[in-house]
Amino acid sequence: MLAVDDITVRFGGITALDGVGFAVEQGTAVGLIGPNGAGKTTLFNCLTRRFTPDAGTVRYDGEDLLALAPHAVARRGIARTFQNLGLFQRLTVRENVMVGAHHRGRAGYATAALRLPRVRREEAELRSRADELLHRLDLADVADHPASGLPFGTLKRVELARALAVRPRLLLLDEPVNGLSHGEVEEFAELVSAVRRDFDLTLVVVEHHMGFVMGLCDRVVCLDFGRKIAEGPPEQVQRDPAVIEAYLGAAA
Repeated sequence: MLAVDDITVRFGGITALDGVGFAVEQGTAVGLIGPNGAGKTTLFNCLTRRFTPDAGTVRYDGEDLLALAPHAVARRGIARTFQNLGLFQRLTVRENVMVGAHHRGRAGYATAALRLPRVRREEAELRSRADELLHRLDLADVADHPASGLPFGTLKRVELARALAVRPRLLLLDEPVNGLSHGEVEEFAELVSAVRRDFDLTLVVVEHHMGFVMGLCDRVVCLDFGRKIAEGPPEQVQRDPAVIEAYLGAAA
């Protein structure tokens, strides 16, 4: 489904990604791990077209993903969550989720301003889809609550619901359990596994919580200082000496 080949990104004199490549088969979950500053989120930003790499290619279902405009990515069935929650604090939970389905709307400025019947029908459809997701992720009770002021764990589920509103085939999760308690991590892991199965999703997951990654992912790619240093099944990667050194350092 996804083929990343020789991706290189430079910011001035800093090389954030240096020739990174890996493949993601449809229906699998791939974990992307590495110390802070390894280039994981930079890679996500390339996949969603927030950044344009200096070199390399990304193909999604055989299509050149780097040739797309950023706003066209969602239409191809790619959605993401963000390391630092990207929710609209003053909008309600329902409205935040509806934003995820916005690319499916057809109303223009004029028709929306005039509140024509088809605009109202379109909004009703988006609202219905959002309510289905809110019910599925146990968020119906806070549907009309502003995003601000809600518990952090709840906001993580809201962001997941918004990503699912895109109706993705490929879902990119950027540190989905960062900041959650041990119990919340277990609950979120069960939720992601269930959502993956129910919505037939392919996943790429950036995460530092090794228990979450090892329990969810079929394969793991490890980055360090922008380079891929290991790739393989979770059990193999977590025993790799280069991965252990990247996280814990070398013995004196």
